[in-house]
Amino acid sequence: MVRTGPGRGDPPVLDAAQRAVVEHTGGPLLVLAGPGTGKTTTLVEAVAARVAAGTDPARILVLTFSRKAAVELRDRTALRLGGARAPQPTTFHSFCYGLVRAHQDADLFADPIRLLSGPEQDVTVRSLLEGQRELRSIPWPDDLRAALTTRGFADEVRAVLARSRELGLGPRELAAFARRIGRPDWAAAAAFLAEYLDVLDLQGTMDYAELVHRAVLLADRTPSIASLYDAVYVDEYQDTDASQVRLLQALTGGGAALVAFGDPDQSIYAFRGADVNGVLDFAAAFPGGRVRALTTSRRSGAALLAATRLLTARMPVPRLPADAVRAHRELRATREGGRVEVLTYPTASTELDNIADVLRRAHLEDGVPWRDMAVLVRSGGRTLPSMRRALIAAGVPTETDGTDAPLRHEPAVSPLLTALRLAATAATSAMGAPTPAAGPAAAPAPTDQQAAAPTAEPTSADGATSRPGTASAPGLSATPAPEA
Repeated sequence: MVRTGPGRGDPPVLDAAQRAVVEHTGGPLLVLAGPGTGKTTTLVEAVAARVAAGTDPARILVLTFSRKAAVELRDRTALRLGGARAPQPTTFHSFCYGLVRAHQDADLFADPIRLLSGPEQDVTVRSLLEGQRELRSIPWPDDLRAALTTRGFADEVRAVLARSRELGLGPRELAAFARRIGRPDWAAAAAFLAEYLDVLDLQGTMDYAELVHRAVLLADRTPSIASLYDAVYVDEYQDTDASQVRLLQALTGGGAALVAFGDPDQSIYAFRGADVNGVLDFAAAFPGGRVRALTTSRRSGAALLAATRLLTARMPVPRLPADAVRAHRELRATREGGRVEVLTYPTASTELDNIADVLRRAHLEDGVPWRDMAVLVRSGGRTLPSMRRALIAAGVPTETDGTDAPLRHEPAVSPLLTALRLAATAATSAMGAPTPAAGPAAAPAPTDQQAAAPTAEPTSADGATSRPGTASAPGLSATPAPEA
């Protein structure tokens, strides 16, 4: 028995704005694509058009930001191209990992480089800071030394390390910048960065910011890498950081076409280092770049689009062509309808109760199926568990994707952690040692990169999703960027 692959899918009907993107063949192009404008369909059709024109699929690179999005793009591209050999969309981190491994020095690294998960990086940083309290080899300011062993300070240090590497700064450059602006705390962070990188090299490990940084260095120093691709497509370009923009510059330096899809109004991951200036400065980063917009919304009703215009009108997007921004924000709706209401409540518990009541009424009185409901919350780690409890208590069936809920809140995990904590407390009490802190804070809190633990395809975590609720990941504190 021979298994045959899927047949070639029929091409969808595109509007004029989508066809203009698909037919674009040369030079950098930024596509402003709002939600529901057919962005993914346009990307897949653009890739299919290049393959149909004779481009080797292996010379087409498609990058996105999450494993889930990469899998969806792979499936849709393979279905569209049928039996043809389709490009393999991948995440930025997966691409960088493959690039670094392919050029790994076998004499220095006998084993493949291992990526640190978020909790592992947290443990490493906190261990080094704990050692600094004793050794005092790094000149931390006196007013900060008492905070060296706190979780909050460790989180701030991790943010400084990540932002420094995203900006292409090493210990020497960060120290010089700290001296120039008179920041002794940043000078100490520069010395800590040098020690941190040395420890990772000795362990044969790497964090995610360092992974992209080294991929950029490789692409800059290896001319053959720039000639690997004829076309590079990027999804969710508004989520790129400075290092990822530099990587794209290196990959397209050999003449490859770049088509980036993004929406500056959806740039919400600044806490993870995403920089909307990648969109705003597209023409400066990629000389000769053009900007187009997808202009038809197939998802939202006219009333909802009118409400969003009231918000986006207050969000300036300088340095982009005014006509493209206007077309991007004044979308044409394919259907009427939609409703927007704003409700306020005196307490968080009242809000949860009323959300559950609204959902129950919609189901029981209006006949809306449970599967057609969703709830968006501000923070997955803090709000999602209480939201789920409130909905279940009100009789609203709730489903949360396993990749979105913090592991310590999973019903099968929480009792185990409690039992282990009690056992550890009893053991340490019997030995006369101080007892560990109780509660969830005793374990390292999951971070944005915990879902991106070393796998065949590392990636940053998606926003939390619950059925009927969803949530976004908690943010990091912003770190000042070096002056121009």
